[in-house]
Amino acid sequence: MNVAILDDWFDTLRTLDCFDKLAGHDVTVFTDHVEDTDLLVERLAGFDALVLIRERTQIRAPLLERLPDLRLISQRSVYPHIDVDACTRLGITVSSNLHADSPSYSTAELTWALVLAAMRRLPQQVASLRAGRWQAGVGHSLTGKTLGVYGYGRIAKVVAGYGAAFGMRVLVWARPESLERARADGHDAAATKEDFFAECDVLSLHLRLVPATRGIVAATDLARMKPTALLVNTSRAGLVEPGALVGALQNGRPGMAALDVFDEEPLRDPSHPLLVMENVLCTPHIGYVTHEEWELQFADVFDQINAFAAGSPINVVNAVARSLRAER
Repeated sequence: MNVAILDDWFDTLRTLDCFDKLAGHDVTVFTDHVEDTDLLVERLAGFDALVLIRERTQIRAPLLERLPDLRLISQRSVYPHIDVDACTRLGITVSSNLHADSPSYSTAELTWALVLAAMRRLPQQVASLRAGRWQAGVGHSLTGKTLGVYGYGRIAKVVAGYGAAFGMRVLVWARPESLERARADGHDAAATKEDFFAECDVLSLHLRLVPATRGIVAATDLARMKPTALLVNTSRAGLVEPGALVGALQNGRPGMAALDVFDEEPLRDPSHPLLVMENVLCTPHIGYVTHEEWELQFADVFDQINAFAAGSPINVVNAVARSLRAER
């Protein structure tokens, strides 16, 4: 198969052991980012399969309708960036392993790195030292404080364990069945959503972005947080009501935020409010960006290509697409 890989910005995939799974395929790796539909059509013409690195490029109907040779899109995790209905209509199979059995430890680790860095003001301390000024203020310890975990899926469970290991009380708000799992793991469940936001010293979001969760964190929720509290989001920016976080931080509740996700990605405007606020720590959506995580993820992605080429596709999101293509 002719395989295109988009957005491998540091040409990393060719360095992975799992890349050998693509032996026998004609593979082209694109290391830049292109958003213009006409340029993407020109770039992807003639390819049978498309490999996506998470949500870096939007794959919508105006693009798909101009790629008559495309038969497979292979990726891992959720797919809000893919127009699955258009793929189905055009007979393009979408394969995506949702890795229900394996949490993203890399994202959980980054979440905790952001918690530590923000609470101890590490970016400010490093900048001060490099500027010859020695210490830059006083940070906060975690022991004895309350870690709030909004949602209790695979990543949230790992993050909650980190909090407990640091001597924090773990408080969870989630769906009833998730709250039961949290209690079974020895954590506290908040009485109400209002109490949850008011009690937490560190509050970390761990929800999938679906229509029901879009904007689930409202300005009124943020206004209940302590002026010393930290909001952490390594999940999706759309979980927070548009514009609410900037306003809340400007008003001092919460007092800090640590973010790995943004409404617009890639975020390249250095004047963006979240990038210039002293009380916000930002990273460029690197929760899943480690060599070890990519070995795990792309082993699945490349297995999906081989299975499709062998006539037995796996992890198919839109099974009817193959029959529709056969009818074309």
